Amino acid sequence: MTALPKHWPSSRRQGRRRATHTGPTIQKPVACKHCGKPKLAGFECPNCKTS
Repeated sequence: MTALPKHWPSSRRQGRRRATHTGPTIQKPVACKHCGKPKLAGFECPNCKTS
């Protein structure tokens, strides 16, 4: 008789938790500190090119 696996590995290794995993959040635009125009947090301002 062939060797049967024991029970399934943990549900985490099976990838069952992927359904509840939330992806990256959508960046909200913030006002640039230099020119006041809206820019995405963590990126440089398209108007004055400062981060």
